Amino acid sequence: MTIAVFILYLLMMLGIGFYFSKKANSLNSYYLGDRRMNKWVVAMSAQASDMSGWLLMGLPGAIFVSGLSEVWIAVGLGIGTYLNWKIVGQRLRKYTHFCNDSITLPDFFSNRFRDSRGVLRVIAAFFILAFFLFYTTSGFVSCAKLFSTIFNWSYTTSLWIGVAVVVGYTFMGGFLAVCWTDFLQGLMMLIAVLLVPAIICVLNGGFAPTIDAMNQVNPYLMNLFTNASTGKAITVISIVSSLAWGLGYFGMPHILVRFMSIKNPQEIKHSRRIAMTWVILSLGASVLIAVFGRYYVMQNNIPIDDPEKIFIILVQQLFPTVIAAVLLAAVLAAIMSTADSQLLVSASAFSNDIYKRVRKKASNNELMWVSRFVVIGIALVAALLAFQGRPDAADGMQKGKSFLDVVMSLVSFAWGGFGSTFGPLMLLALFWKRTNFAGAVAGMLVGGITSFVWKFVLSGYADVYSIFGVYELLPGFILSFLTIVVVSLCTKAPSKEIQDEFEAVENTHFSDLKA
Repeated sequence: MTIAVFILYLLMMLGIGFYFSKKANSLNSYYLGDRRMNKWVVAMSAQASDMSGWLLMGLPGAIFVSGLSEVWIAVGLGIGTYLNWKIVGQRLRKYTHFCNDSITLPDFFSNRFRDSRGVLRVIAAFFILAFFLFYTTSGFVSCAKLFSTIFNWSYTTSLWIGVAVVVGYTFMGGFLAVCWTDFLQGLMMLIAVLLVPAIICVLNGGFAPTIDAMNQVNPYLMNLFTNASTGKAITVISIVSSLAWGLGYFGMPHILVRFMSIKNPQEIKHSRRIAMTWVILSLGASVLIAVFGRYYVMQNNIPIDDPEKIFIILVQQLFPTVIAAVLLAAVLAAIMSTADSQLLVSASAFSNDIYKRVRKKASNNELMWVSRFVVIGIALVAALLAFQGRPDAADGMQKGKSFLDVVMSLVSFAWGGFGSTFGPLMLLALFWKRTNFAGAVAGMLVGGITSFVWKFVLSGYADVYSIFGVYELLPGFILSFLTIVVVSLCTKAPSKEIQDEFEAVENTHFSDLKA
């Protein structure tokens, strides 16, 4: 029965991709849905593509191990989500309209700073491809864990089945398929995360009795400042690092592109309300899944070899087969909703911002087919990375699995990389008229390189110098921001044309824009 539900769900996703393949007949349509997306689809697809398998596997896994001391990540993400919608959303929709109707993030940066040589495009596209490779890998690792746990398939078989489905509908339908599937997947994810903690509460006589029972089992599970596994107080650096996750939103290409796609810019405020409702409910429920789940498995002596599978195990234990199958399909929905967006943005970065610069006479049809084959290429590389990180032994996350084997680690690195590389430039490009081409180039390079160096070199010295234990997003973001400001002030001011365009964006009302 479970496999039948999954097959039906996958066929439905592929059907949506096939339907929208007939509508994806131009670059603007394939990458941006012709800027005609409604507020509900924009809101739900943005948040579904944002959270991914991390919401149902990575975050619950981290909180399962450490208790509410890991909830600061969710707090940072909630704040970051709101600020991104509030500060960036409408402004980006307007500015991309003025900047030669930009349809990708590298496209916007290049047009914003009149980069005729394509330097910004190439740098931006390179970092998009690099960081999305890790991000997409996290989705495929999640897929493999899901299928191998539910069906007892091998990790390798599970991995390739997940890859095939995600690539299938992204290849066919482009942005329209991605957004509409994400809309449906977002609804599934929300229902699933709300049901699981609710059932555990019902079984224990209510919310308050459940909390009391958990405190008796482990008094640190609900403590914001103490690690539930070690009983030690968490450090200020740990809290700051977790809150810093919110900075990542300003540089997420697959989320920012949703702002660019909405039909009516004035509806972004409505989308913001929808998105924030979804985020608050989803993050809150995900936290409860982890802490309630830890209590539930301890009380019922249920073995768990990987904390990131806690949601899957709870669903299998708490619900009848048919309902469990539908809820587990929500995990697949979470994974696919992000992986498809990542593949599409990566493909657009390569075809529109690299291939098009080399082959200037390429037709729109040729570019669309290049994009589709890039989707396949990136997916294959990400799948190979996920295969290399396969678990050779189920020893639990707390015992130190490889970087490529933990969803949380992969998402964390990619998230920090995007936030450092594009976040500061996005904010300054939108709101500081003095930002110039030299500052933009320097800022992107400093942010992106800092992420790699801090993660793979400097963090190794965290035991000696605690400052190197901070999440790489924070130093990367700060250094990139300062670099853009300093370099822009020390070099020639933007041309009058660029400054006049900035003023035009400032003074144009949303109703004056044509959808």
